[in-house]
Order: sequence, then C-alpha cells, then structure tokens
Amino acid sequence: MKNQSLARQRTQFIVVSLVVPVILLLIFIVYPALDLVGMSFTNWDGLSSTRTFAAFDNYKKMFEDQDLWLSLRNNFIYFFVHLLAIPVELAIAVMLSTKMRAARFFKSMTFLPYVVNGVAISYAFSYFFSPINGGFNAILSLFGLENWIHSWLSDESIVNYVLSSVSIWRFSGYHIILFLSALTSIPEDIIEAATIDGANAWNKFWNIQIPSIALVVDFILFDNVRGALQVFEIPFIITNGGPGYASSTFTLYTINTAFQYRNFGLASTMAVAIMCLIIVVHCIQSFLVGGVRRHNNQKYVESEHSKKKEVKA
Repeated sequence: MKNQSLARQRTQFIVVSLVVPVILLLIFIVYPALDLVGMSFTNWDGLSSTRTFAAFDNYKKMFEDQDLWLSLRNNFIYFFVHLLAIPVELAIAVMLSTKMRAARFFKSMTFLPYVVNGVAISYAFSYFFSPINGGFNAILSLFGLENWIHSWLSDESIVNYVLSSVSIWRFSGYHIILFLSALTSIPEDIIEAATIDGANAWNKFWNIQIPSIALVVDFILFDNVRGALQVFEIPFIITNGGPGYASSTFTLYTINTAFQYRNFGLASTMAVAIMCLIIVVHCIQSFLVGGVRRHNNQKYVESEHSKKKEVKA
C-alpha cells in the first residue's frame, strides 16, 4: 500500500509538473501566436469591436512597402556588425578565463552595461553623440581632431553604424560572460594534458576550447539573429527612426504602423513575417553550424583511429 501511495504521488507530481507549463504555454504563447496570424488577415484599427476580413491584402501591402524594406536593411546592418564583434567577444572571454590580474574587476565592468537599463543607455548616448555640446565631438576637439566632428545621428550613411556601436557596447558583455562561463566549464585536466603534449595556445583554443563550447556559440549566433531582427529601444529613443526612415528598424516600423497609424492588421502581418524570418535564419544557421560540428567530430574520430593504429604498430 505504501509503495502504491508513493507511486500515485509521483504520478500526480509528474502530471502537475507537465500540465501547468503546458497550460501557461498555450495561454501566453500558442494562443497569442494564432490570434496574431488570424489578425494579419484582417483590417482592424485596434479599437473597433469587429474586424474586417482582408484576405492577403496586408501581405501584398507589406511586400510593396519600400520603407519597410529599408527598415529591414537596417536590421541586417545590426546583424553583420554584431557578427563581426563575436570573435572579439570570444577573444576577450579567453583572455579573462586566464589567471590575469584584476580579472574579477574586468568581468564586472564588462557585464555592467548589460545590467543598466536600456532606456537610460539610449538617452545617455543620444546626448553623447549630440551635435550640440555632445561628448563625443568634445573628445575629438580635445585631441585636435576637429576634422572628424560630424552630425553622427543625422547622417543617413553612418547613423545605423553609430547605433550599432551603442548596441554592441550594451550587449557584448552578455556574450562575453556566456563565453566565459562555457570556457571555465572545460575540465582543466584536458588543457593540462594538451600542454604536456606540446600544444600551443592556438591549438588548445581551436581543437579543445572551440569544440567544447560549440553549443554556446550556436546560442550566441541565434541570439544575434533574434536581437538584430528585433532591435527597438536604441533607434526609437536616440533617433526615433530618423532622419526619415534612415535608422528605422523592422520592429520600430511595425509598432508605428500599429499605434501611430492605427493599422493593427498590417502590423500583425509584419510581426508574423519577422517571426517566420527568425525561424528561417535560425534553421539555416543550425544547418551550417551542425555541418561544421559533424565535420570536426569526424576529424576527431579519424585522428583517434589513426593514433590507435600507430600504437598497435
């Protein structure tokens, strides 16, 4: 009887543990996603009690909207700038994983921008890059670089790169800490054995550390895709998407479509499109990263097999 009671309690606990998350998932994820898809086929101003069915009109308008394509192009600038920063973040993480002086201080300073509120950071950099008494232009003047003084936030050719640099300053610390956590989880015995075998720093990095943190690299690459396609607060607060739509992003354009122009149907269509785009890009990335991982595993198996042959010989 006692064993039956324990088995029943265990079953009840498992059922409750599964049912509650599933219910929350259905309420807060599945239902809103399905409602969003349904709303994308309607014309709705966000206030009316009824929605007019519009078939695929919203999707046609979305593909014909040149300003939206410009906003999406700006998102890809964020993506490529952050992508170029990932090797630098990894290098900093490798450096901080060694027994260097003041490593804890540098770790804290690296992660600090990510902890600070994004709105506060955006406001701070809007004043820093301001053409009127802006801090950055003042620093250039201090070092005699007056020729470099520029209207950083109103020049269409550079404004997205300026905003991308702000985004890197804020989020790089998060990626560095993730890399650092993964690197410190590698057993020291493996590193010591490689050192004894005569492996240099590059060999240990490429053949031991990189394969060991492959999952973290995959996650950071996905986070880069998701973050770049959902950039909002930095361009919204610093430039409000200006001048014109030069620094607008897909999410900012979507929110303006919904709340400024009262077209929730078209905004829902854009939200569905960005969701599908994130999934597609992630699938492509997973395929490429998985191929590299399988290739490395095959090389490792072949090298181990050749070592065994040499030992037998």
